[in-house]
Amino acid sequence: MILVDHQSRISKNFFVYVLRSLVDGTFYIGSTSNINERLKQHNQGKSRYTRGHRPYELIYSESFPSRVGAETREKAIKKYGNTKNFLKSRVPPTP
Repeated sequence: MILVDHQSRISKNFFVYVLRSLVDGTFYIGSTSNINERLKQHNQGKSRYTRGHRPYELIYSESFPSRVGAETREKAIKKYGNTKNFLKSRVPPTP
């Protein structure tokens, strides 16, 4: 009998994302394999760092074929220093 791991056949993307608080405009940068679920967790207060700034909206994301790629990009964006300047050319301003 041969066992097949069907999960390994499913291609899985990983994402770097930027959230903006609808309360005070603060940003949060993270990485995940499921953006929708992660945004839901942030908005339900399940992330300690973002809990006090809810609700959030997703304003930017990038897709990667590996977790390492997404985490490397996340670190690069955070190292950039000023999230507003990073996003200026990538995201339209809020009305």
